[in-house]
Amino acid sequence: MKSNTLLSYLAVIPSVMIFASCVNAFSEKKADALNDSIKDSTKNTEAAAPAKMVLARIPDSATFNHNIFHIANGDTSGRWPVKTGFPVNGAILPFKRVIAYYGNLYSTRMGILGELPPDQMLEKLKGEVKKWEAADTSMAVQPALHYIAVTAQGSPGKGGKYRLRMPFSQIDSVLHMAKRIDAIVFLDVQVALSTLKEEIPLLEPYLSMPNVHLGIDPEFSMKGGDRPGSKIGTFDAADVNYASDYLADLVKKYNLPAKMLIVHRFTQAMVTNYKQIKTRPEVQVVMHMDGWGAPARKINTYRQFIYKEPVEFTGFKLFYKNDLKETPSRMMTPEELVKLKPMPVYVQYQ
Repeated sequence: MKSNTLLSYLAVIPSVMIFASCVNAFSEKKADALNDSIKDSTKNTEAAAPAKMVLARIPDSATFNHNIFHIANGDTSGRWPVKTGFPVNGAILPFKRVIAYYGNLYSTRMGILGELPPDQMLEKLKGEVKKWEAADTSMAVQPALHYIAVTAQGSPGKGGKYRLRMPFSQIDSVLHMAKRIDAIVFLDVQVALSTLKEEIPLLEPYLSMPNVHLGIDPEFSMKGGDRPGSKIGTFDAADVNYASDYLADLVKKYNLPAKMLIVHRFTQAMVTNYKQIKTRPEVQVVMHMDGWGAPARKINTYRQFIYKEPVEFTGFKLFYKNDLKETPSRMMTPEELVKLKPMPVYVQYQ
């Protein structure tokens, strides 16, 4: 739900996407009940211990360099490709493009992942993967499920933090779904009035798995104490670096493949001090264009806030419903997105 305050704020920023807020996805009563269930759901979780590492593919430097320039797509600005270190073993980027379905199992309104029955959802995702394989034959495609594991709420709940942690049993369900199509999993965190330091460590049993990665959403990081949805939130480079440091420590501790960190963004203020964001071989940072609207508006947002402030890799979001709300009422195609400079290597469908 978009508040009048938020609409007024966005009206003076024409290049910015109006966002579809995920707050108020559940009633406060249901939220409290789910929070209470977390303690029980952790007892039998299959994430009780980190999975043992299987032999990870050793990154090939020639392929790495080739793909880095491939996704830069002929950019001559000097921004792309970003000069970063060689990744640790098992890195997915830039060897594959990740195509992800986003959502929450408790809500049909927060994304395609929770909107369709699992069988139908997975078949639809496989169809999108085939489209991307055809659009760019030089890059393999990795399917993914991007699950909102901590959701911002419109009411404070018992802890007064305006956020709801999903039961581990639901994350287990997503892992089982992903396994059926050899997909990887992202766990997304909307901190609201909480912090990454409070939320990320609780997900360590899953983040310690080689196939599980992390997403963080500045939109719902309400550092000023505002209710989520009343304005757009923000993360600083320090927040991104905390998440990256945490993942890097897990990679070293458990001898894991490189982790991916997705950072959602569609305004200037959503990510501050981007030049201070650290890159490291253990973690691959993706700055993800998260706005919706007509193709021209989405491309402008990508150029303003992703292209001009390079960190490492880029992502792009497509909305099955919200992208149709503005003329010409259509979604962008893979063929259009591979023409962007740089090409997104993470594409999310909501």
